[in-house]
Amino acid sequence: MFIKIATLRERLHAVILNKGEQGYVTEGLDKELDALPDSYDRLIEFAEGLASLKVRPDWSYIEPSDLNDIWSEADPDRPVGQIADVDIDDSTRRVEAAFLGSVCGCVLGKPLEARFTGHEIREGLQKIGEWPLTQYVSKQIETVLPRVHRSFPETAREYIRYVAPDDDINYTIMGMLILERFGPNFTHSNMKELWLHHLPINTTFGPERTLLLQSGAESFDVQHRDYFSDKGGVGLSGVLVPDESESFLNVFNDIMNPGAELCGAAIRADAYGYACPGNPEMAASLAWKDASFTHKGTGIYGTMFIAAVIACAQVMNDRMGIVETALKFVPRKSRFYERVSASLKDVKESGNWEEAYSKINNKFGEYGHCRIYQEIGMLINTLNFAEDVGDGICIQVSQGADTDSFGATSGSILGAYFGPGHLEPRWLELFNDDIHSGLAWFFERSLSNLGLRMSRLPRTVLEWLN
Repeated sequence: MFIKIATLRERLHAVILNKGEQGYVTEGLDKELDALPDSYDRLIEFAEGLASLKVRPDWSYIEPSDLNDIWSEADPDRPVGQIADVDIDDSTRRVEAAFLGSVCGCVLGKPLEARFTGHEIREGLQKIGEWPLTQYVSKQIETVLPRVHRSFPETAREYIRYVAPDDDINYTIMGMLILERFGPNFTHSNMKELWLHHLPINTTFGPERTLLLQSGAESFDVQHRDYFSDKGGVGLSGVLVPDESESFLNVFNDIMNPGAELCGAAIRADAYGYACPGNPEMAASLAWKDASFTHKGTGIYGTMFIAAVIACAQVMNDRMGIVETALKFVPRKSRFYERVSASLKDVKESGNWEEAYSKINNKFGEYGHCRIYQEIGMLINTLNFAEDVGDGICIQVSQGADTDSFGATSGSILGAYFGPGHLEPRWLELFNDDIHSGLAWFFERSLSNLGLRMSRLPRTVLEWLN
C-alpha cells in the first residue's frame, strides 16, 4: 500500500510546477526527475531537496501562510472589528438569501463545469437560442458542446427535481456544522473530527481528499494500536507513508498536496462570511483557520477574501468598496493582491460585464478551472454589474471556468448584498424544497429548513462570543 511510483512521480512534477509559480528556482528539475530510476529512496531524496529550493533573486512577492505574518503584510489601515452597526434580524434574512442564492448558482453552473471559457459557453448557448443565459441550462446544450458535467442528468433544466449533491454546498454546510458545534474558536482537530464523520471521500478532491486519507489512516491506527503492536506491525499510516520522520512528513504533505493554492478552500468560505455580518476581520480570520487546514498562499488568501466580501456585503452599499475593503485583509505584496487589483481596475473601467470579462480573460485566462485569480476577477465583475441575484449568477456562470463553485460563491455574495426578495421564486421552485447534500450523517432534506438553520449563524457566533 505504498504510494505508487507513477503517482509519486506525477505529484513531484506538480510540486515542481507549483514551486516555479511560487518563485523558486526550478530549471532542470523536471528532466532530473524523469531521469531517476523507479526507486522510492531516490524519489524521496529528490522530494526532500525540493523543500530547500532557493527563491529567484528577482522574486518580489511576499506570501506567508501564517495568520500573524499575513496580518503583517496586509494593509495596516484595514478595519478592525465591526465596520457598521448590524441589525441582526436583517442579517438573518440576508444570510438565508445568500445561502439560497448559492444553491441556485451552484446548480446553474453544474452542467457547464467542464473547463469551458466564457466565449465557449456563449457560443454554445447562442446555438440553442438561449443567449444571454437567464435560467437553468437546457438539456439541449448537450447537442452543441463537446462535453457536459456528469451531473447533467440531475442539473439540466428539464431534469431538475431537487438540489443535486455537490461539494460546494457540502462545504458550506460543513462550515455551519463547525460553527454550531465548536463556535468561532474551532481548531483543526475539530475540523478533522467533523470531516471524518460527514465527508465521504469520493465527494472530496485534491488537498481535501489527501487530508482525509491521512486522517483516516491515523484514526485507523489509533483504533487498532493494540492489534498492530501484538502483530509487530506499523499500522496503516506506516504503509501509506514509507517514512514517518517529522522531516519527511513535512515533505510528504507537499508531495501529496500539489493543489494547495487552488480553490478548494475558497469554496469553504461562505459560512464564515455569513456568520460575521459587518466584521470582515473576524470573517477573514475564521476563513484562514479553515483554509490553512489544507491550503497555503493563494489558496488561503482567496478564502479570506471571499469571506470578507460576504461579511461586508451584508452592511455596505458601495459594491466596489466592498471589494476594496476585503482586499485589505490579504498580503499587499502577493500575486493574489496584484492580480485581483488588476481585475478590479478592469471592472471599474468597463461599460458592461462582457467587456470586463474579455479584459480579465485576456490577462488571466491561463488561470482557468480552480486557479483562483481569473475567477476572483470574474466574481468582482459579477458583483459590479448584477441587477439582482438571478441576473448575477447568470453573469457568473456565463464567464466559464469553475462554473458551479463560483456560481455558488456569487450567489452567496449577491444574496448577502441584495437581501431577500431579489431572487425570483422560479429559481427555487424546481427543487421541490428537496436537497440531497451527499454528506454522511446529515439528514436535513428540506432546503427551506436548511436555509433557516443557516440564517441563524450570526446569532450562533454571537452566543459563543458572549
